[in-house]
Amino acid sequence: MNTVTENVSLSAGLDMSNFWMPFTANKQFKAAPRLLKGAKGMYYTTVDDRQVLDGSAGLWCVNAGHGRPEIIEAVRRQMTEMDYAPTFQMAHPLAFEAATRVAQVMPAGMDRIFFSNSGSEAVDTALKIAIAYHRSRGEGQRTRLIGRERGYHGVGFGGITVGGILANRKAFSGSMIPGADHLPHTWNPQEMAYSKGQPAWGGHLADELERIVALHDASTIAAVIVEPVAGSTGVLIPPQGYLQKLREICTKHGILLIFDEVITAFGRLGKATAAEYFGVTPDLLTMAKAINNASIPMSAVAAKREIHDSIINAGAANAIELFHGYTYSAHPTAAAACIATQDIYRDEKLFDRAAGLAPTFERAIHALRGEPFVKDVRNLGLMGAVEVESRDGAPGTRGYDIFLKCFAKGALVRYTGDILAFSPPLIATEAQIEEIFATVRTALREVA
Repeated sequence: MNTVTENVSLSAGLDMSNFWMPFTANKQFKAAPRLLKGAKGMYYTTVDDRQVLDGSAGLWCVNAGHGRPEIIEAVRRQMTEMDYAPTFQMAHPLAFEAATRVAQVMPAGMDRIFFSNSGSEAVDTALKIAIAYHRSRGEGQRTRLIGRERGYHGVGFGGITVGGILANRKAFSGSMIPGADHLPHTWNPQEMAYSKGQPAWGGHLADELERIVALHDASTIAAVIVEPVAGSTGVLIPPQGYLQKLREICTKHGILLIFDEVITAFGRLGKATAAEYFGVTPDLLTMAKAINNASIPMSAVAAKREIHDSIINAGAANAIELFHGYTYSAHPTAAAACIATQDIYRDEKLFDRAAGLAPTFERAIHALRGEPFVKDVRNLGLMGAVEVESRDGAPGTRGYDIFLKCFAKGALVRYTGDILAFSPPLIATEAQIEEIFATVRTALREVA
């Protein structure tokens, strides 16, 4: 067994047999688990009382830091007043207030908010809204969905259909939605390695959408969905002009453009949304994770008003216009947490803070260039990746070992294969950012 694995946090006597863990090598983990028991500010506490600096905001989601008393109190108060209320043919005031608060930070005109509970659900919701919109306008033949290679859009059948990560797709390939296609991904190491911010090369890759339109005809295509910055696949930064060109092509052909901002929304790039950062407004925008600081499961889709109105106005009088929703849509406690979180973002100016920290983050992550096994570094805002060389015949193992060493040394980082990903909470200090990458440097020098 790896010596690092042997030394990570263990908990004697804990029965681990019943919990089937998601996106985890279950046998490997349960042989030597890494267990967390507390979190506050920038740190997790392990079961053996070690402090671990959070370099990944949990799973890209705890943007305001852990254990915020304002959110805790909002949830406590709401649970005391009303633990649950349905939003099918009923509602509660916090659902409307939360929608208003979210709409206030969305791009202009994207002020109709549909709540769900996870990024996966938000994506499937957006895809269904896109198809329903075209049907409401008499173009029901527009059903084709266009995703992108290496894209991650959750784990629903809609999300894996438009997603482009092989491991997520192959086991379910015979059951995905028919008629989808994919743009090429945007990462080219020969042209883009060690880019700081948006690479200068690659804007032309958006022209591939015109080829797909020519193949299928625009009249069959409902929507194109992309992550403005592809996160889970290893932080792929869009080339200069790429998103702008996608917007132009979609507008030209009457195709809806969906931005999957489950990771990038709420300050990750120093703005409320990546759409705002890049100056490109999509037609639909998915969000989750940081919408309420990951305190209670919640996600949402922001839609342009004309999309909402077209669907609503096409419905028969007194009839349900969109046959879609979830038992926990706009759950009262999730809505309370959302409002409290939006207050924190506003009052502490955390989006501006993230923008101010971005240069420090960029310097610190690119200082790893030249360290053992590092073959690329890339960044934008407060998100970045360090890609390392794979071991012959054992891809992913070096990244895993670096992840373990960092955890043992007191820093939590994300890894996906041989890519280390970073997205610290927006409350991080410059010293904490430096500490995260200093820990990574030490781990890189120690790993074989």
